[in-house]
Amino acid sequence: MPAVTVRNLPAEVHRALKLRAAHNSRSTEAEIRVILEEAVSPKARIRVGSELAAFGRRFGGIDLDINRDQTPTKPAVFE
Repeated sequence: MPAVTVRNLPAEVHRALKLRAAHNSRSTEAEIRVILEEAVSPKARIRVGSELAAFGRRFGGIDLDINRDQTPTKPAVFE
C-alpha cells in the first residue's frame, strides 16, 4: 500500500488532528486516512438513469407510444 509523508505540518494542525482522532477513538494515522478518503470520495454517487427519471417526474413524465416492429429481420448477406 502506498505511503505519504507530509512535511512542515504546523504544530497546531497536528494537535487538532490528534484531538479529532481521540474524539473519534482512532489513531492519528487512521484519522488522517478517513479525512483523505472523505475528501476524494463523493458522498453520494450520482446515477445517470436515476437522475433522468427524477427529471422526467419533475415535469410530469412523458407519454411514449412505443410499438415494436414485428417484421422478421432479414439475414445479412456477405458477398
